[in-house]
Amino acid sequence: MNTVNVGVIGVGSMGHNHARVYYGLENANLIATSDVSERALSKVSKKFDSKSYSDYEKLLENPEIEVVSVCVPTTHHHSVVMDAIKHGKDVLVEKPIAFTLKEAEEMIAFAKKKGVKLGTGHVERFNPAIQKAKDLIKNDVIGDVVSASAKRVGPLPPRIKDVGVTIDLAIHDLDVMYYLFKEKATQVYATMGSILEKCEYEDHAEIITKFENGITGILEVNWLTPYKRREIEITGTDGIISVDYIDQSIDVYGKFAQDVEIQHEEPLKEEIKSFLNSIINDEDPEITGEDGLNALKMVLAANKSSKEHVPISLDEIK
Repeated sequence: MNTVNVGVIGVGSMGHNHARVYYGLENANLIATSDVSERALSKVSKKFDSKSYSDYEKLLENPEIEVVSVCVPTTHHHSVVMDAIKHGKDVLVEKPIAFTLKEAEEMIAFAKKKGVKLGTGHVERFNPAIQKAKDLIKNDVIGDVVSASAKRVGPLPPRIKDVGVTIDLAIHDLDVMYYLFKEKATQVYATMGSILEKCEYEDHAEIITKFENGITGILEVNWLTPYKRREIEITGTDGIISVDYIDQSIDVYGKFAQDVEIQHEEPLKEEIKSFLNSIINDEDPEITGEDGLNALKMVLAANKSSKEHVPISLDEIK
């Protein structure tokens, strides 16, 4: 089995999990981690037996490292990823791919120029319940899909400081809808607001998305609810698929109602395994930089719609 030498830049909540998963995989060798927080870095480097760098540039200069996960705050994605690509590293960057469209496009173009792989971490695509839902849709279990309705709500996470709930949470379900339907969004209408004094950005959003094939996606996200709910319901001409992301469970109602068995897996582990396999087999990542760009366009359209109080065509997002 080929083994890939990896590094993780940014070891907060998500970066810690990246390091944990790499450390436990047979085809990954966690070489080093980096973070500006000495406390977080010391904890992770000791726990997962890796070198530690307070300056991520030093990690990138390590010739042993072939692949890096970039798990820094969104506003720093562009600079860190561009530096990683400059050093010839394959990169898995956490969602959203970047803070702006221009940044994302520059990252994608630079990766192609340097001949390295750029993957985006849209982890919910690897949720076994979502993958099963995709199979059920493909096999016409609920007929032609008409609409999807998602709810992703919960309390304000203390780790989020640089973005609002739309780019942090809504991007998950907008990308999942694209993944399930394999049709790009054409128009987005959204309303947003901020209620919490300690939240600098929007803390709730309601988003309606039209896709190329006529399917409508409806999404509610917030950082206001004292408990977490992560669910999506897909309505078709012959039935309904109801998915609970957290429980990794599915209920199917309608003409072909059935019990659905799902083998539970950790989505992040499956995502990282998939990215490593793309490196080993020299294939495109399962979730490319272009996929990350597509998801970013949808949330940027939602933000623009909320500010202008009108539906926004995706063609306007450039």
